[in-house]
Amino acid sequence: MKCVYLSIGSNLGDRVGHIRAALAMLRVRGVRIRRVSSFYRTEPVGVRRQPWFVNCAAEAETALMPLRLLGTLQSVERALGRRRRPPQGPRPIDIDILLYQNLVVRSARLSIPHPRMDERRFVLVPLRELAPRLRHPVTERTVAQMLGDLRDTSQVVKLELARMD
Repeated sequence: MKCVYLSIGSNLGDRVGHIRAALAMLRVRGVRIRRVSSFYRTEPVGVRRQPWFVNCAAEAETALMPLRLLGTLQSVERALGRRRRPPQGPRPIDIDILLYQNLVVRSARLSIPHPRMDERRFVLVPLRELAPRLRHPVTERTVAQMLGDLRDTSQVVKLELARMD
């Protein structure tokens, strides 16, 4: 089993419900969720004129190889109503692979570690909650270091919801 870290977010409909449904669907598709961060209300980055997101990070184990894992995540997104248009637009669910062990993958379909994870507060704040000393396999910086160096000033507010581990 390989250790993976995921970023999960939603900004349409029942945002918390979509995230919980995605976690439940992953559990029956070969992705064992070990821990989930708190949920955070986060300001949109990029396309700003859209509803705010709810985001979290998840630590999981899987025997799925990276491209198969990507396909599994995309099937969960589709099952929950995700459409890929417009780019960076509102979506009921978004699941990204942040890290897959210490593996580095660069292909037309997939980049691991996630190419913008170290630029995004909505990714790093929940990830720090789970693994502050986790190291980026290319830069070797910890999650806490990446967050300390971050230029992103978008708002990330912890929600007072029951966690789902």
